[in-house]
Amino acid sequence: MSRPHSDTDVRAVTEAELPEWIRARHTGFLREPVATEEQVRARRDQFVPGRLLGAFDDGRCVATLRSFAQEITAVGGRPVAADAVSSVTVSPTHRRRGLLTRMITRDLAAAKERGDVVATLIAAEYPIYGRYGFGPATWTAEWTVDVPRAGLDPRWAGPEDGGRVDLVDGEDVRKLGPELHERLRRTQPGAVSRDELWWKVNTGVVRLEPSWTEPFYAVYRSASGEVEGMVSYEADDRWGGNKQPLTTASVNWLIGVTPAAERALWHYLCSIDWITRVKSGRRAPDDLLPLLLPDPRAARVTTQADWLWVRILDVVRALEARTYGGSDSLVLEVVDRGGPAGGRYRLEAGPDGASCAPTGGSADLTLGAGELAALWLGDESAVRLAALGRVREERAGAARRADALLRTSRRPWCPDLF
Repeated sequence: MSRPHSDTDVRAVTEAELPEWIRARHTGFLREPVATEEQVRARRDQFVPGRLLGAFDDGRCVATLRSFAQEITAVGGRPVAADAVSSVTVSPTHRRRGLLTRMITRDLAAAKERGDVVATLIAAEYPIYGRYGFGPATWTAEWTVDVPRAGLDPRWAGPEDGGRVDLVDGEDVRKLGPELHERLRRTQPGAVSRDELWWKVNTGVVRLEPSWTEPFYAVYRSASGEVEGMVSYEADDRWGGNKQPLTTASVNWLIGVTPAAERALWHYLCSIDWITRVKSGRRAPDDLLPLLLPDPRAARVTTQADWLWVRILDVVRALEARTYGGSDSLVLEVVDRGGPAGGRYRLEAGPDGASCAPTGGSADLTLGAGELAALWLGDESAVRLAALGRVREERAGAARRADALLRTSRRPWCPDLF
């Protein structure tokens, strides 16, 4: 018979317990339940006391959660302090005992105490995190390009704008990538910060997972020589009958800080000999890729799903951090069931900035903390949420006014998995 969850100790993990915590994490993610020396060493390098939580039953770790400091870009380009939640697992023997609730409640309370404005995570399953006040704030899409159908010139030998595409190695990526990503992050709502470990993991210097295949890397340089784009990709080795190539290039990640860089890198990938398909990897749902092709139908959507989830911890600072599409005043009644976002707030927004403060005035809109999070980066529509019964208009037309303020011309996007 299973023990009651009160006998399971939820607490901060010590550095000495890292191998046991990693084993439990791997178990929850259905990976080989072992911790290699390299994995332990990498986790030790990023270990912060109190930010690694575990649930222990008779000394065995049966649930895991990790959080770390992060910045997320708000609408308008301002970085916002975030509590990034990751590595959330519960072993199959200990489900339905409230272990996740105990861990995430503890972590969010600590994040609020630290002064973080929001919490973020990538949800493996949709229904879990809404009950903790998270809402889907960005979406992701993946395309598979049928290269022969795309209509691109097969004689293409490089960008026509005076720029160039060069192959580079992992060392070059670690030198050039961080600054390039910072340029993207300053302009892309929903993008998150990357630390030095991210670049080491994604170039194979540090291996958190047991398998690693060395990818190809290419950079786009403008006519002036400035690096404006970078891509990491892999290729399989498939051939059909009569020795016909059927090779697929799979993009791990692609950064482009200008449309010219994006165009050049996608065209480069589609021009490689033997490549008949290009899999885009995770992109923004309104990415330029399909319309960069003479025949956009050659790019078939293979994934479209929620991606980054956000939890508002400080409503005032979150709403004041971003810019708005017009001038208006809205009173929002945020329902948070005892959480940190609950209350009634007046938002005054205009071209010179925004102010937000608690108010006793009558509400224009009533919504949950998760719905506010979904609206915060400008992707979701208050009108649509009202139609679904998830936002209630207290004053006619308030949802439409909220959309005029909050929605963005391009959709927010988080390129990262964490």
